[in-house]
Amino acid sequence: MDSLLKGRKIIIATKHQKEQVVAPLLNNELGLDCVVSKDMDTDVFGTFTGEIERLNNPIETARQKCLKAMELSGLDLAISSEGSFGLHPTAFFLQANSEVILLVDKKNKLEFIAREISTKTNFSGSEVKSYKELQEFAKSALFPSHGLILRKSKEAKEDIYKGITTTTILKQAYNALWTKYGSVYAETDMRAMYNPTRMLVIKRAVEKLITKIKSPCPTCNGPGFSVTEAKPGLKCENCGSPTRSTLLHILSCQSCGYTEEKLHPHGRFLEDPMYCDICNP
Repeated sequence: MDSLLKGRKIIIATKHQKEQVVAPLLNNELGLDCVVSKDMDTDVFGTFTGEIERLNNPIETARQKCLKAMELSGLDLAISSEGSFGLHPTAFFLQANSEVILLVDKKNKLEFIAREISTKTNFSGSEVKSYKELQEFAKSALFPSHGLILRKSKEAKEDIYKGITTTTILKQAYNALWTKYGSVYAETDMRAMYNPTRMLVIKRAVEKLITKIKSPCPTCNGPGFSVTEAKPGLKCENCGSPTRSTLLHILSCQSCGYTEEKLHPHGRFLEDPMYCDICNP
């Protein structure tokens, strides 16, 4: 593993200061020399405010960022992240932040991917009818440590005030929009440098990625021997029928293709009947 990554220069594909949490981890844990390109504009791959639509899924978007960063820098190693916000995939009543982190090693034709999903997010938005309502929203959104965005409506693509972190600018933006349109929509600024809560989720995703990279293949000792598939079938403790819960993980090596099955990866041998489609249809 050391021979593949240690001492190499890697470009972090970001314009939103993600290097603050990414670079120290890559340097300390993998021995990488991290750089950031001033010419990298990740907004061309999509913006949270919708002026530019994200055309691909998060993994492919992160991959395109890496490829562009390598093209700009001339390096053969890049890392990027892509965040998504909305309802949690299983706890549907909670908002969640999903972060994909991708490291592309063009030299060795390898990719390493990790994902972190967290319900610790201030992601929200609301139409406000008065400055007092805006102040209440700002407080709930952790302002001013977390930035805000104001525009005339949720779908508006012009006159968007981003990165608001002071009460003075917040009031100025509100007054400008209210005077011009008679309506104001407030939302959280989810760009990493304006959202410390999101930055922590990115950090945890990078930590997961590093753990994966540092897991050697038992056959060739290559990096990234990790879970590539989860198979359902854990038996119900009441009726013995297979459930949708995970029975085993399949671990794979990108370098040599070796695979291995790991039964009961979560340390559970039977599933609660409440998760059984027969006992609890």
